[in-house]
Amino acid sequence: MQWSDFKLNKQLFQAIEEAGFAEPTEVQQKCIPLILGGQQVIGIAQTGTGKTAAYVLPLLMKIKFAQGNEPRALVLVPTKELAVQIHAHALQLAKFTDLRIAALYGGVGPKTQIEEIKIGVDIVVSTPGRFMEIYLRNEIAPKLIKTLVIDEADRMMDMGFMPQLRKIFEILPPKRQNLLFSATFPERVERLSQEFLEFPTKVEITPQATTASQVEQAVYHIPNLRTKINFLEYLLTHSDELSRVIIFARTKEAADNVFKFIDRKNLGPVRVIHSNKGQNTRINAMNEFREGKLRVLVATDVAARGIDVEKVSHVINFDVPVLYEDYVHRIGRTGRAFQEGTALTFATKAEEYHIGKIEKLIREKIQVKKLPNTITIEETPFEEQQEMAREIDRQKRKEDPEYGGAFHERRR
Repeated sequence: MQWSDFKLNKQLFQAIEEAGFAEPTEVQQKCIPLILGGQQVIGIAQTGTGKTAAYVLPLLMKIKFAQGNEPRALVLVPTKELAVQIHAHALQLAKFTDLRIAALYGGVGPKTQIEEIKIGVDIVVSTPGRFMEIYLRNEIAPKLIKTLVIDEADRMMDMGFMPQLRKIFEILPPKRQNLLFSATFPERVERLSQEFLEFPTKVEITPQATTASQVEQAVYHIPNLRTKINFLEYLLTHSDELSRVIIFARTKEAADNVFKFIDRKNLGPVRVIHSNKGQNTRINAMNEFREGKLRVLVATDVAARGIDVEKVSHVINFDVPVLYEDYVHRIGRTGRAFQEGTALTFATKAEEYHIGKIEKLIREKIQVKKLPNTITIEETPFEEQQEMAREIDRQKRKEDPEYGGAFHERRR
């Protein structure tokens, strides 16, 4: 299938050509005709497959040109980073039209965003909280919104957005086209889809929670935190292949510590992004990484889905994610646009349980690799040993409620 097979106007074809999109991806081939035909669509597609353009192009085609001051389409996303990314992508595709597209998100004051809305807007890309905040100030009128897109729906559910989404459903016109996109389709997303989609067409590009085939995955069993740091230093020192690297940590504190270590050892340039960082700091770090000014970006999962950067050579899971769908999204930051990438995961004894659950989710075994002989294996401090023992006990009790526990808690 070629781009010319779609019923798009010449302005969109021109933007597609300028963006260098050679041919439509599978999700675009299947979703664009359905959305143009007015159908309600559930799109299940892993990251990096072109799903943003799969709904943005038909959206631009249906709205066609600037008209009035009030928005006619709303795209809801879970994070600021994703709002910024999709806004930029939509502007790129709308370049040769007069359509006005606004991004609304928290972390900055709403004043500038409200001013942009007052001038007139056709499409709004927003986080749920900021949209409701501006609506409750009577600064945005939703009565003309005829298309609603919920992107990264599984992340929305993980972050507890359901109450806010329900409030937004109440204020939107009941007659509208609804589209839902997600990399995974767990039960809670299915429940969400049943609340606002009527007789949807489900487009599943790959089986749910499938990792991109062009990403080589490996897991290293590592005894403790200090040895993880030693191995990270080894990788960044000895391999030129690690040219553009994202390192994921589970907590803000861990992300900051990894960042400080890399910076101190001059293994960067490096920046860190997490929810404690201001919006401008996060956007600047992302732009530097995208432009190739950074070798390493350290992030928590809050940033896992807002990073759309080509030629990321490696993703390193410094910690194993405990929300297993996040593994798919983390490693989806490499191998984008059909390029090859590598995802390395560091797992302690207490994290091996989560590796098993992730393998079950993605329906494949992750290759186990041995640490190089030159890595110094550190002694595990007593406190870390105790915490890992407690965690392993918790895991065993979760699987078997009758399990008494090797780590005995003293009765009070």
